[in-house]
Amino acid sequence: MENRLEAILKKYQEIQEKLMDPAIMQDFKTVNALSKEQSDLKTIVDKYEQYKNVLNGINEAKTLINDAELKEMAEQELESLQEQKATIEKELEILLIPKDKNDGKNVIMEIRGAAGGDEANIFAGDLFRMYTYYAEKNNWKIEVINEIPGTSGGFSQLECLIKGDNVYSKLKYESGAHRVQRVPETESQGRVHTSTATVVVMPEVEDVDIDIKESDLKIDVYHSSGAGGQSVNTSNSAVRITHLPTNTVVTCQNERSQMKNKEKAMQLLKAKIYDNLEQQKNAELTSERKSKVGTGDRSEKIRTYNYPQNRVTDHRINFSLMELDRVMNGHLEPIIEALITEDQRRILEGEEVAL
Repeated sequence: MENRLEAILKKYQEIQEKLMDPAIMQDFKTVNALSKEQSDLKTIVDKYEQYKNVLNGINEAKTLINDAELKEMAEQELESLQEQKATIEKELEILLIPKDKNDGKNVIMEIRGAAGGDEANIFAGDLFRMYTYYAEKNNWKIEVINEIPGTSGGFSQLECLIKGDNVYSKLKYESGAHRVQRVPETESQGRVHTSTATVVVMPEVEDVDIDIKESDLKIDVYHSSGAGGQSVNTSNSAVRITHLPTNTVVTCQNERSQMKNKEKAMQLLKAKIYDNLEQQKNAELTSERKSKVGTGDRSEKIRTYNYPQNRVTDHRINFSLMELDRVMNGHLEPIIEALITEDQRRILEGEEVAL
């Protein structure tokens, strides 16, 4: 571990030197890239410096134990430092876990009503509201790219862009089937129904991540649908794009400008194609996927929201919280932190048992 830490420290120091070079300071793009890399390494470097200070303290304490007058104090100090050393080593192990290359990215989230008809669409709307509250707590911004409202409320389909710091690192665990158990508003006899909505979380894709040829696209424009009255857009501003090689279809009609709708549709298309490619790669790395929380299978039931018992359960880690009301108001931190902790544990232990 210390060899890796020394290599990281050396890299950090090299970046510092480059950032002091007047020639490099003229290149805004290079400075940005170096500053980001330095920022990513700083937490590890600071923790390593703390670790080295503790090691020095341990060596000094061991020396003082030979002094009869200072022996008792040195032994107490040594015991305390040994505990600190063990704690810091565990922290460093976690910090040295290879980061997901997408962790720092914004995400495109797709939510669909699945089994359960109108109630499933209403629940999809509830999930979107939950993620909106969670985004607000994290100072993230949400932009709706496309939405198809449900006939009785909620959404049969919705895609949105969530922008902010390290969004993917927290929301990547949300992909899968979400199940709700509750009495629907339309249920006259008070019976509990079970419905599902699916969530897909995809990292926002930059142009350098994926290249899509214009010749591979079929672009259609049409009238945006609306609720009637002034909200109906009578111009051909809605855009549907089909990626012919993969038969991936995306639509966007939320903007009044055809150009803006096309831009957002392309953003969604890139994310979907990139996500499919990543899924295929991950399917080949079976053991790596098994060591992580969940398989990423879109049909995998990951969580149940039980309204009668005010309970939410994440099935991948057998974690339950009797605070469903708070969770639906965006208090997702306990669940996401539990998922991250379990994911890190499995990666460190090289566990290969699929959930």
